[in-house]
Amino acid sequence: MHQTSPGVERAILAAKAWSERLGAAEVRLVDYLLGLLDEEEGRAAMRLERLGLVVADVREALVARSAALPNAAPLSSLFDRARDWSIGYRADPVFMTDALLLAVLQADPGNWQGLAGCERLAERIAAAMAAEDGPVAVQLEAAHSFVPPASSTESAGRVLDANLNRSREALRVLEDYCRFVLEDRFLTQQVKEMRHDLAEALTGVSPARLLAERETQHDVGTSITAPGEFARQSPAHVAAVNLKRLQESLRSLEEYGKLLGPDPARALETIRYRAYTLERAIVLGSSAREKLAGACLYVLLTGAQCAASLDWVIERSAAGGAMVFQLREKELCDRELLDRAHDIRRLTRQANSLFIVNDRPDIARLVHADGVHLGQDDMSVKDARAILGAEALIGVSTHSLDQVRRAVLDGADYIGVGPVFPSQTKAFEAFPGLDFIRAAAAETTLPAFALGGIAVENVAQVVAAGARRIAVGSAIAGAEDPELIARALCTALKG
Repeated sequence: MHQTSPGVERAILAAKAWSERLGAAEVRLVDYLLGLLDEEEGRAAMRLERLGLVVADVREALVARSAALPNAAPLSSLFDRARDWSIGYRADPVFMTDALLLAVLQADPGNWQGLAGCERLAERIAAAMAAEDGPVAVQLEAAHSFVPPASSTESAGRVLDANLNRSREALRVLEDYCRFVLEDRFLTQQVKEMRHDLAEALTGVSPARLLAERETQHDVGTSITAPGEFARQSPAHVAAVNLKRLQESLRSLEEYGKLLGPDPARALETIRYRAYTLERAIVLGSSAREKLAGACLYVLLTGAQCAASLDWVIERSAAGGAMVFQLREKELCDRELLDRAHDIRRLTRQANSLFIVNDRPDIARLVHADGVHLGQDDMSVKDARAILGAEALIGVSTHSLDQVRRAVLDGADYIGVGPVFPSQTKAFEAFPGLDFIRAAAAETTLPAFALGGIAVENVAQVVAAGARRIAVGSAIAGAEDPELIARALCTALKG
């Protein structure tokens, strides 16, 4: 039975996803390598960066050549190779992503020849890792019973104490931000769980011992300040600063925690990676809340459903309060879709409204749309953002609380919540309904647009369930007077 770090587990899941995405019949070595590089702050990616490689360029080259890299290897053999290296060089049977990276590269070194900057990659990484860790003549049984000398942990006591305090303080600041500024239950719970897990990771460290090591009065760092240390522009800036403070202190805890043994260090590494995910959710979510602060009515546009021309529907519904328009066309060829998207981009600019393209980040980028909306079967938020850039609005359709939570952590800017009622625009097999609206409204304050069959006649039920934003299609697009319907819906949403 192999013992792996959480990063390895995530990489294997990512490799399977890459295999499916690239249409492979089985998971190949190239898929494992792509999966390992998915976490840009992970050990595997950092190994490449230390050799002067750009991870994004390597990833692009691997995808382009994936069809010519069919070689596969049993996962168990890769795990055996990674475990053996970890035991030999780190005296630890639990291996991390850099050990698996080396195993993948060594399984077929010729596989990577011809990739820009990847010549002799396995050999170069092996040499770098050996130089850092060095072989150790320690048996597996000894690795399990290894106890660091008392002096090594005592000398690091002040470092552990200071960074544990910094981490706790940063988490408390972030919890207050998520709880009182964002009023977001899910993010608040995420921060609380990190505080709990941080305490669990260091259960073997005596609080009394850390207090005994503390020397605040003689700490040379207490009198050193940096420009801007006492300047904050907004609550969001406070949160952003403390997210960085959290990550930095966790890194120091992880490194000095290795003196206590491998288990605390692995647990702290996992928490640090969660801090990166939390940063994306909080920072992007805060920005999205600002961008969409006044947007309560979102119109889904399909040409065939419009009672009149698209320009008239957009102009009149915008006059009635609609602030976001999504082009949703499933039947048009790419050329027709692109032409229509150009038209709607021009019309929404004239109406001073946001323009979103459904499913197609490539079309959204070509017409300089404000963003893209993704379904559960579409590409990931991360991939869409790679196409559109950091400033684009990326929405995700959700049909369950688990999907809501995943969208928040993936860095979605807003979510679609539903379907609430049967729709004339789209057929659904199931309807989460008003109960889902209530649950989603209680779970997160990320901008959420209830959708699915909403009209003037039933919008009061949606509002009563907690929705303050809605997305509608035929209710406005098919109306004789889009402005009148838009005003009625906006009035109902303001309650």
